[in-house]
Amino acid sequence: MAAFDYKALNGQGKQVKGVIEADSARHARSLLRDQRLMPLEIEAVVSKTSNQASSGFSLFKPKVSVAELALITRQIATLVAAGLPVEEALKAVGQQCEKAKLASMIMAVRSRVVEGYSLADSMAEFPQVFDELYRAMVASGEKSGHLEVVLNRLADYTERRQQLKSKLTQAMIYPITLTIVAIAVVAILLAAVVPQVVGQFEHMGQQLPATTQFLIAASDFVKDYGLIVLAVIVLAIVAFNRLLIKPQFKMKWHTIVLDLPVIGKVSKGLNTARFARTLSILTASSVPLLDGMRIASEVLLNVKVRAAVEDATARVREGTSLGAALTNTKLFPPMMLYMITSGEKSGQLENMLERAADNQDREFESNVTIALGVFEPMLVVTMASIVLFIVLAILQPILQLNNMISG
Repeated sequence: MAAFDYKALNGQGKQVKGVIEADSARHARSLLRDQRLMPLEIEAVVSKTSNQASSGFSLFKPKVSVAELALITRQIATLVAAGLPVEEALKAVGQQCEKAKLASMIMAVRSRVVEGYSLADSMAEFPQVFDELYRAMVASGEKSGHLEVVLNRLADYTERRQQLKSKLTQAMIYPITLTIVAIAVVAILLAAVVPQVVGQFEHMGQQLPATTQFLIAASDFVKDYGLIVLAVIVLAIVAFNRLLIKPQFKMKWHTIVLDLPVIGKVSKGLNTARFARTLSILTASSVPLLDGMRIASEVLLNVKVRAAVEDATARVREGTSLGAALTNTKLFPPMMLYMITSGEKSGQLENMLERAADNQDREFESNVTIALGVFEPMLVVTMASIVLFIVLAILQPILQLNNMISG
């Protein structure tokens, strides 16, 4: 059976939407008529999403947030642990979903399971929701017979990722807002306030101080070319994002990012923490080490670190230990390398990877806190310096005028 999205009219003439399971579109229409509904549109969920994926149009693809994915995973794990078959657990979760598109996706996965496909293969119909990491862990859980345990680990992982994302978002709101407000205040001062004040000094007939002349020139530039500069900045950002599509440029840029004083440390910490966390849950789910390293490398954001991990994977395949292979990358912190090497020697790699991941998460949060702690006072000092310069540039002609009158 397959899942179909439908639009139909009920007995009162109102349009209703939903998901129905049927062998074909004709069977779906028949089932709707049995429910006293007049079918208007019938469309298979899987074929619809695959067509959208092939066309590259993503507006109507099922959008699932990290929090929703964690909730779905936790619900499926709980129902499977309670002894329900996978298809029944999926049906129950799909019926509880408030979002129609999310319910359609889950019912489509269920229809594939009913046809005889594994849960991991069924989820492969929606790669934009269930990535390779997710599917690999589900596949390992199905093979080992501990699907509920693996799903609970996945739920923990997605919830932890959501918490980290939330912390980063909250941490960045204040400095971004402060930066935007600071730029806007300076622009308004130069474009609207300064010309009215400084214009009063033009009739003095004497040469204005250098600071005042510079302020007038800056004000004129903002008035004449401010919008042009803003447009150039926007175009530069768009062009830069397009250049990032090219692998060679992206590699060069990510290499530069890793070498930056503060940002580089934060970026390196984020990627190494993500690698350690991903590899730890894959290893705990009985995924082979080489497959785990390959999958973990694909979730890294920095392509330079990703390439280094791929090179380390090749070294491990040739017989090198994991600790030695990661040491050769010169990107991972010494404490993490020591813990991994210790885990390999003691046969406790799974536990040591988890501890290394926890340690990296704490270090990453500490680096972000330090970076923001440095940035915020620097921005305040910069703003205060600019305002002080504007005030001095305005006061100097006034003091000159007072000296002329008193003289």
